[in-house]
Amino acid sequence: MRLRSTVCETEVIVTKGHGDLDVGCGGQPLVEAGAEVPAGQQISADATGGTQMGKRYVDDDAGLELLCTRPGAGSLTLAGEVLPIKGAKPLPASD
Repeated sequence: MRLRSTVCETEVIVTKGHGDLDVGCGGQPLVEAGAEVPAGQQISADATGGTQMGKRYVDDDAGLELLCTRPGAGSLTLAGEVLPIKGAKPLPASD
């Protein structure tokens, strides 16, 4: 499922999870990529951390993973809480 922000350029693909979650960006809910964007919405002051292209944003408790395909100024959130970037997997030691 492809989603986009209504307040900035951010676009994501849901790689894990389902559509019933309260996922947002910049303090506003994400919409499907082809949906019309409501006019007059602005980024919330507490959700301006931005997104990075190619990074995965996760919430392990909810089983959600989003892949950012287009960066923007708003922070990705789940139920109002900012989603962290998924950490890199450690490589096996080579002895």
